[in-house]
Amino acid sequence: MADLKKTRTDVVGSLLRPVGVREARAKLDEGKIDAAALRQIEDDAVRDAVRLQESAGLDVISDGEMRRLNFQDSFGAAVEGYDAGESTLHDYEKRVEGGTALRRWEVPVQHKGPAVSHRRPVTSRLRLKRNVPLEEYKFVAGVAKTPAKVSLIGPDRISQRFAHENSKAVYKDMDAFMADVVAIEREIIKSLVEAGCRYVHIDAPGYTAYVDEQTMTQMRARGEDPMQNFSRSLKADTALISGFPGVTFGIHLCRGNQRSMWHREGTYDAIAERLFNEMPYDRYMLEYDSPRAGSFEPLRFMPKGKVAVLGLVSTKVSEMESIDALKKRIDEAAKFIPLDQLAISPQCGFASDVIGNLISADDQKRKLEIVVETARQIWG
Repeated sequence: MADLKKTRTDVVGSLLRPVGVREARAKLDEGKIDAAALRQIEDDAVRDAVRLQESAGLDVISDGEMRRLNFQDSFGAAVEGYDAGESTLHDYEKRVEGGTALRRWEVPVQHKGPAVSHRRPVTSRLRLKRNVPLEEYKFVAGVAKTPAKVSLIGPDRISQRFAHENSKAVYKDMDAFMADVVAIEREIIKSLVEAGCRYVHIDAPGYTAYVDEQTMTQMRARGEDPMQNFSRSLKADTALISGFPGVTFGIHLCRGNQRSMWHREGTYDAIAERLFNEMPYDRYMLEYDSPRAGSFEPLRFMPKGKVAVLGLVSTKVSEMESIDALKKRIDEAAKFIPLDQLAISPQCGFASDVIGNLISADDQKRKLEIVVETARQIWG
């Protein structure tokens, strides 16, 4: 097997959901089909997602997150103990109403929706109810020839979407809550490794909160210290992946990605040194498709042996990137970090939830091919 730590191409996880999957979800919500019928349609969609990625020539693939309404379902739909509501396709359609593509959009997280997608308290200690990521991996591994990765929402985002102020009867403090989160996710990772998974990727969109003044103001208004939150999350994300030899771990940092919108501003500069050095991740998947990301200068903090996966290809817009322009950007990055420590990917998933970004399936295919061809021309 190829060394997954060093692969030159990568994907963040989600792909656009086919019309058939969305229609089946709506029918399930209306009681017109059952879960078994939906699963068959999702199975076909995963097979198509695998064919798409393998035909593009990617080094590692995902199942496209075809079974998830939202990328955070890897935890929210897997555990019990939250005071949370169920989720439907219609809920996500309503959720993005009023937002404008390529504009900042504050995610509505306060009502009683699904856990992690919404900021919810708990009624009891969390425990694993259904190992959603393991179910997903077993199927995709059975149909793929290329190594398949699994993405899990990380402890940092889970902590930011936990209403701790209303949960003190269950968890006396955030450290106690995070200990349970890490234990549950380690149980999931252990099961994935035992099933043969050799690449686990942690989605950590909350880390850019620590450079976004608007979000830090919200934290302070709740009586939180943003830098204390940051330090706690670094420790949790480190504990999460320790003791799994032979497994590649990646972590994805972004600024929001629903219906081609975003909800964070700020560059990596203020947090890069701690992010790259205090956590033992092999691959750091960094969003670099817009001026909001800043320069490549923070890459100078990346230790030897780790890889910066540059998210240079936008999943938010249909315009196609030029391979020559991408090669120039990678040359710019190589001024701060050796070329051998770089790779390329789309900047985020194509569909962080079931609604997806405002691009077509053909755009998605061509962008994956551009990622692969750029890597081929640079690294061979």
